[in-house]
Amino acid sequence: MARRHAAILLALLVLVAGCSGAGAGASVDAGAEQRAAGDAEASGAASVADSDGGGDPVARAANRQLVHTATVELRVDGYDRARERLTDAAERRGGFVSDANSRRRTTGAGNYTTGTVTYRVPADEYEAFLETVNETGTVVSSSQQTEDVTEQVVDLEARLRTLRAQRDRLRELYEQADDTEEVLSVERRLSEVQTEIERAAARKASLERQVALATVTVELREPRPDGPPAGAWYDTPLVEAFLSSVDGVVVTLRAAAVATAYAAPYLLVLLGPPVAGVALAWRRWGGRGSTGDLGLDDTGAESVDDGSTGPRDPADGDDTDETDEADETDETT
Repeated sequence: MARRHAAILLALLVLVAGCSGAGAGASVDAGAEQRAAGDAEASGAASVADSDGGGDPVARAANRQLVHTATVELRVDGYDRARERLTDAAERRGGFVSDANSRRRTTGAGNYTTGTVTYRVPADEYEAFLETVNETGTVVSSSQQTEDVTEQVVDLEARLRTLRAQRDRLRELYEQADDTEEVLSVERRLSEVQTEIERAAARKASLERQVALATVTVELREPRPDGPPAGAWYDTPLVEAFLSSVDGVVVTLRAAAVATAYAAPYLLVLLGPPVAGVALAWRRWGGRGSTGDLGLDDTGAESVDDGSTGPRDPADGDDTDETDEADETDETT
């Protein structure tokens, strides 16, 4: 009986020991998981701290991705000289002109030029170049903007890492796929991921260019000339008025000659046939109408003019008869 109770007690002790060991193992596994999660969070926090420069505010500020933009309106004595000076200053600092436009305006007192020039300069030369701009002329207005794109750049970098990992995994699946439908599906998804990678990379590159090169837009304006209004036309000197009139006549004659030269071929083509037809008709019908000059009488016979200028004398007929009778007497004899 005593042995039986001892065996039962031993079994209970083993059971209690096993339960305690299992509880200890479970607690150890849970602790390991918590430590792993803590390590992951610490690693993520460390990576973020590294990207932000750690706990040092100066380091964080130095690692910020900032886009600088400025617009300055200047009143300058000479547009060309001011633009040349600013362009030289930008090129010396590694910058360039990205856009430019100008306009020449005319007033009664003279001409003046206005224009806008956009410069891109390295970010570390932004402040120095802006000082040069302010010294070039009289500042009428000025504005500066600074945009922090650090979070956008970090998000794009993280997205690119994720997309590239997906692309690598899809490439492995594509090589292992043996079904046509599966191959097409993986290939389609691989193309979509590649497109997303290219878009994210292009956006990141654009932000990096904006961060690397500051944009300074300068509006240059020459002073508008002020002078007395133009006088009336009758105040013009006589000699100047005469010469202007002569010039006007010459211009008018030249314009008329040029217009005639331009119009001559059209006139020849359009009016030539009608004029030729009228001339031919005149020659034909006008000639028939002048037949009375040939001396035809009413019966159509031609009349002969003996050269007499007056009416014929009856005595002239008698003389002719007497002469004829004398000729007949001589023949009889």
